[in-house]
Amino acid sequence: MSVNKVILVGRLGRDPESRFTGSGQAVCNFSLATDRSYKDRNGQTQKQTEWHKIVAWGKLAEICQKYLKKGSQIFVEGRIQSRQWEDQQGQKRTSFEIVAGEMRMLGSRGEGGGAAPAPHAGEESEAHAPAPDESGGAPEVSDEDIPF
Repeated sequence: MSVNKVILVGRLGRDPESRFTGSGQAVCNFSLATDRSYKDRNGQTQKQTEWHKIVAWGKLAEICQKYLKKGSQIFVEGRIQSRQWEDQQGQKRTSFEIVAGEMRMLGSRGEGGGAAPAPHAGEESEAHAPAPDESGGAPEVSDEDIPF
């Protein structure tokens, strides 16, 4: 048995960017900053920020584009995915991203630039992504469909 699950709480570093694949599937990308504080050898408090690439698909991508913006505080649950590619010099590179399966908006509407209007009464401020395909992986996408 193996588990690939990531839970992050942080703030968006930029407004989300959305595209549609050739088959009409929505995909949304954004960066998420998480911080940790620690004391160095001299007892001084230090802050370390990690940046995470987040990608959302389908209905979740549409919700992210509509409600999130730079500074929004969110909870994201998903999985780590690696992507291998060749740079212009022919060197093999690997990048990692979090494929979001669930997202919740945190904080108040006015906090951190706000996250647009909160969902209406009776609606939840939580979004789940349907499984993109029956194997549980992302839908097949050509290099032209990838927004970065």
